[in-house]
Amino acid sequence: MKTAVVTGAAGGMGQAICRQLQTNGLHVIGLDLKEERLNELASEFSSDFTPIYVDLTDPMAVAQTFERIRTAHGGLDALVNNAGTCFMSDFPHIPPEELEKQMAINFNSAFHCCQQAVQLMLEREGIKKIVNISSNGAYNFDVFDPPHYRASKAAMDTLTKDLARRYAQDKICVNSLAPAMTETPLFNVLTEEVLRKAVSAMPHGHAMLPEQIASWVGFLISPAGDVSSGNVIILNQGRDVR
Repeated sequence: MKTAVVTGAAGGMGQAICRQLQTNGLHVIGLDLKEERLNELASEFSSDFTPIYVDLTDPMAVAQTFERIRTAHGGLDALVNNAGTCFMSDFPHIPPEELEKQMAINFNSAFHCCQQAVQLMLEREGIKKIVNISSNGAYNFDVFDPPHYRASKAAMDTLTKDLARRYAQDKICVNSLAPAMTETPLFNVLTEEVLRKAVSAMPHGHAMLPEQIASWVGFLISPAGDVSSGNVIILNQGRDVR
């Protein structure tokens, strides 16, 4: 059985991704700081799910976690960097500590997880997968996203392209998914007016669902995704076609 790591597994998007990958027949290892919610997710699955409580902004903790995965599973077949948040202070009034925290959660955690995961993937046969959950906000400057959030996601996409090129011959495929408005707990950080305006701009008249994004993750990790690497796939119902 193939093994996949999903970061931010206890969140709305993370839970949907875990369910999708388990349905696809993978053993899923869910990483999150929210121990109670992670345990609730574990209780939902009868088997083939391993919850690990870890602070993904701590590089040492990340390294120890992946060493634990190496010991238990002998390697790794897939990584989904889904952990992320959006702080809403706007430029130029963004406190230095908020910038650091935004980058640590959205980008640094993905960077450190990729560092560790690649070493485990090189020990595996076949084609391995990394899927980074980015954001349409990295490219669409008509939407509300603050600049430190955009920067964290744009940095993730540059990492995607670098690793895709760097490890192509090692059969590690790396892609980013960049969704627009998707129903997750991040909706709670928006004012009612900002949320209404953002949702009304979606061509279908409603936000996307976490399960829809999870289906794309499942596709990329499946054999159908073996030929895709180095791509940033924008999911927005055609909102920004020019």
